[in-house]
Amino acid sequence: MPAETSQTLDRGLRVLRVLAESPEGLTVTELSHRLEVNRTVVYRLISTLEQHGLVRRDARSRLFVGLGVLHLASGVQPLLRDLAMPVLRQLAEALGSTAHLTVADGDEALALAVVEPTWTDFHVSHRVGARHPLTQGAAGKAIGLREVEDTAYAVTSGELQSGARGLAAPVRGVDGLRASVGIVTLDGAIDEEVVAPQVIAAAAAVADRLR
Repeated sequence: MPAETSQTLDRGLRVLRVLAESPEGLTVTELSHRLEVNRTVVYRLISTLEQHGLVRRDARSRLFVGLGVLHLASGVQPLLRDLAMPVLRQLAEALGSTAHLTVADGDEALALAVVEPTWTDFHVSHRVGARHPLTQGAAGKAIGLREVEDTAYAVTSGELQSGARGLAAPVRGVDGLRASVGIVTLDGAIDEEVVAPQVIAAAAAVADRLR
């Protein structure tokens, strides 16, 4: 026997998901069409979500995800860090490179967890909380590969820091999460045949821990 569910709650969550996937915003009519729900129902849902700061309107009455979502998300970040840290530590020690979990925050990449190797004389210092555009650096570019099945990882050189090289793989298969696992090093060219499989495996391991 299927479990009972709340249709209103389901619709409200669908509103947030659709708006999160629409950075340009949507009108009530557009949202109604996306959800295949009449405008009266959408108005009620939006009104409730606005009261909780989960949806906002701009001057043109276009709808966007509200800042209240950030307060909810802030409680998830420590969990993500805790679950990812053992995987990142193993990756950092195996490769002698700084390992990191990076998540998308709007159009920026946010370093959420960082582990530096314990046995190397020199390694890249990568600060938790560091941000950069999603279009730069291996971590940001890898997040963009989340839905691209035929590209397993991204590799860059000197895009964020002179002499630094990075390789990152997207964390796939976790609903609502846009993230990557990667390494950054100051050594010469990255040996992709050695490094890429380990980074890809680490990203998959993080995904398994988050499901």
